[in-house]
Amino acid sequence: MKFTGSILFTFALVKILIIRFSSIGDIVLTSPIIRCVKQQVKNAEVHFIAKKQFGNILVNNPCIDKLYTIEKNISEFSTELKKENYDFVIDLHHNLRSAQLKSILGKKSKSFHKLNIEKWLMVNLRINKLPTVHIVDRYFETVKTLGVKNDGKGLDYFIPSNDEVNIKTLIPEFHNEFIGFVIGAKFFTKQLPTEKIISICKKIDQPIILLGGKEDAEKGEIIKSQFTSRRILNACGKYNLNQSASLVKQAKKIITHDTGLMHIAAAFKKEIISIWGNTIPEFGMYPYYGETKITNYRLQVENLSCRPCSKLGFSKCPKGHFKCMTEINEEDIVKFVQS
Repeated sequence: MKFTGSILFTFALVKILIIRFSSIGDIVLTSPIIRCVKQQVKNAEVHFIAKKQFGNILVNNPCIDKLYTIEKNISEFSTELKKENYDFVIDLHHNLRSAQLKSILGKKSKSFHKLNIEKWLMVNLRINKLPTVHIVDRYFETVKTLGVKNDGKGLDYFIPSNDEVNIKTLIPEFHNEFIGFVIGAKFFTKQLPTEKIISICKKIDQPIILLGGKEDAEKGEIIKSQFTSRRILNACGKYNLNQSASLVKQAKKIITHDTGLMHIAAAFKKEIISIWGNTIPEFGMYPYYGETKITNYRLQVENLSCRPCSKLGFSKCPKGHFKCMTEINEEDIVKFVQS
């Protein structure tokens, strides 16, 4: 039941369901909505539904009263969700699965506008109709009817205490300041080539912790093998997501691709240099700090006619030259670290 008016709740308890199934960065970007709904809607009980593999991102959030996580299908919890008798549904995913869930629940809802047409025009015809608004600020359009406004505090990320990494357990080189370098991303065309990461690391004279998942572990070892000193630490695949977030939290600065750890770094108000390949910041998912002023740089190859080639990414460069990453200015990254 699509709803376009405004709502005045008079109930003792107001049950609200927020839908965002995936992925890491997208879910982190919903955190201001979760916080503001919980704090600004009187007597709000906030529920959230996501895919099971992303549940650890949300389980420690004090603004979520109940978390549902699905393996594959909404049918796993459709009966339980129906019984919750929600007063309002906030759909921040807006896909077929979320539409099915809203149909089952039959409650007043508001869906996020994903700008699919605008992104298609930009990718395929280089016609820029994209709004100059961050996705978080566009998320807030879905809660206007609840009287909820952006509090300007930026993103949240809550690390369980047992996942906090004690830096003193690492080798002494990393006991003081270190740089976090997020070397992975979901798609190949969002990642700097390994040899370019090695070149950048050689130009930086500070300790560097390489960050990423298990899929980045081998690449991390290749990078580390090029250094005889102990100032490069490969943390890829050695820590879970929350532990990696703890390392991000304790880093002096973060070098990152367009990926989930970039948004986690923004949640901790880190200075970030984000490196953009086939995607562009204009899609509205660059580091978000709310009203807090933090130094951050968005590094990309300007005036490259084939960018953006996708709103997501590819397993290889469609053009074969991969200029969007091979021509990234390494000196700009070094200057950011040393400034």
